[in-house]
Amino acid sequence: MLLLEAGKSAIQVIPMNWYITLCAVLFGLGVLGVMFRRNAIIILMSIEFMLNAVNLLLVAFSAQRSDPNAQVFVFFIMAVAAAEVAVGLAILMMVYRNTKTTDIDFLNKLKW
Repeated sequence: MLLLEAGKSAIQVIPMNWYITLCAVLFGLGVLGVMFRRNAIIILMSIEFMLNAVNLLLVAFSAQRSDPNAQVFVFFIMAVAAAEVAVGLAILMMVYRNTKTTDIDFLNKLKW
């Protein structure tokens, strides 16, 4: 069990390099999901994965520097991501209702 030093939170005790590595891995997995998956729902989830990797890194930097400004920015990113998912899922539901698929290769026909 990790013993916390007096006055430091758990996020300040863990070295910054671990956060950077974790966020890079999470962001990379999100990029791979967007690039190689054909399901539109999985692509939306991968985008959320990338946004959460950035949020985690912002919170880690904010906690390390004891500056709450980045945490306000994270809240703004989460609000925009929630709106993006709501609109994206609504569009995907309507597309699925009409086409019975969420495969982006099939949805490519929506281009003009």
